[in-house]
Amino acid sequence: MVFERRRWALPVAALALVLSAVTGCTSAPDAPAKPGGAGSASGTPSGSGAPAASLARVCDRPAAGPAQAPPGAVTVDPSVVGDLDAKTDDNPPNTTFWLLPGTHRFTSDPYAQVMAKQGNRYLGAPGAVLDGRKTNHYAFGGTARDVTISHLTVQGFVAPQDEGVVNHDMADGWVIEYATIQHNSGAGLMAGARQQLRASCVRGNGQYGMNGYKTGDTIRGLVVEGNEIVGNNTDDWERRQPGCGCSGGIKFWAIDGADVRGNWVHDNRGAGLWADTNNNDFLFEGNVLEDNDGAALMYETSYNAVIRNNTIRRNNWVEGRKEAEGGDDFPYATVYISEAGGEPRVRARTDRIEIYGNVLENNWNGITLWENADRFCNSPANTSTDYCTLLVKETARCAPPGIAGAPLYDDCRWKTQRVEIHDNRFVLDPSVVRCTEECGRMAVLANYGTSPDWSPFLGESVAEAITLRQHNRWYDNAYRGPWSFVVHDTSRKLGSGQWRGAPYGQDAGSTFDAQAGG
Repeated sequence: MVFERRRWALPVAALALVLSAVTGCTSAPDAPAKPGGAGSASGTPSGSGAPAASLARVCDRPAAGPAQAPPGAVTVDPSVVGDLDAKTDDNPPNTTFWLLPGTHRFTSDPYAQVMAKQGNRYLGAPGAVLDGRKTNHYAFGGTARDVTISHLTVQGFVAPQDEGVVNHDMADGWVIEYATIQHNSGAGLMAGARQQLRASCVRGNGQYGMNGYKTGDTIRGLVVEGNEIVGNNTDDWERRQPGCGCSGGIKFWAIDGADVRGNWVHDNRGAGLWADTNNNDFLFEGNVLEDNDGAALMYETSYNAVIRNNTIRRNNWVEGRKEAEGGDDFPYATVYISEAGGEPRVRARTDRIEIYGNVLENNWNGITLWENADRFCNSPANTSTDYCTLLVKETARCAPPGIAGAPLYDDCRWKTQRVEIHDNRFVLDPSVVRCTEECGRMAVLANYGTSPDWSPFLGESVAEAITLRQHNRWYDNAYRGPWSFVVHDTSRKLGSGQWRGAPYGQDAGSTFDAQAGG
């Protein structure tokens, strides 16, 4: 799970309330100022061939909650400390609670929280805030299903590392909508099966905006739609625990079936969106991903995804520049596919990773397809130590002598295979990115296999396979700017002619214009 180098749609009418479409060309001779928060406007570059993306500008424009209590609702008084959790305890399941304007508080017990009951609804009036005062760990917990939290600001809670403030116990069927979850430690919220996070502002949380993880289980059917995910990982966990892989806007773990649509994911420290370990059947569609310190989107040790019609700008300037200045020539990517690929034997809406219809403009690099030759189920380099692949359930099977032959030779690896990258627009102006080397690259590569000594993947076998035999294809793309291409390993850097020629044969039908920007 460590960063390793080496269907439910929101109704159109409702979505229109929280999305504001803004279009126009964004290239400029000088480096643009980074957005100063939720109010900055952006849009899709003209002539991209992709639909204009929309911004979920919900942090600056939160939807107001009901000004009066709905019929039958229990009114919660902010002047009474602990009124919310007490009234939850005193009322039956399927109760609606209406929180009056003002700041609602729990007692000073760190574990004071709402233990929701099945079907409960928590609605905030305009100006209703639930504040943990840097004292309480969690806001909403318990295993009850089908809870709704709406039009409420939740802030100031201090969840421990990897734990979340809202839906702390990862219950199923929760709906969090028109909410603001901000300035908490740990994760703003956790996730359960069938959870929907919609039209909400998830801002400035200490570790993750959302930690999409459920202890000991797979989350099935997750919707993340129309949200603004901004400025998370304020505690800079990768600096506190180098290589922890425990930060970013949203982290997804072991999720089967997710729609991530129409979100504005920006200015997060680390990655914007990061799917890590045995995720499957993802759709990333119509998002605006910009100004994240690391990759805009990482899909790691996972399977089968569609990444389409996203606008992706100015990502990885911080981490990419830092590594390049330190002498690292690895192509740190904007869209990073790491030991992840299409697998027909794992049921999903697609049997490959399809990346199409996107606009990538002035990011540090483009798309990198990577596979660590030393990383496989039961190897020391597998940082997801509790997991094997979805094709092999028992980790102990991935050992000699069986792993050297079929089917384990293939099935014990998370393989970067069956990735198709087409009909995208890639724009690079080095004067905007302010880079002179180690930027503006596409890549498909692996390292030289070295360990463990019983590994059947020693040497160049994985690098040869990912580059030439695993059906990874670029085609019908449009390039503007001085792009280069890295194949096999970091030492092989090609121009577009070599990239398109034998033996690589990439980007058939694509167009190349070396003029910067546009």
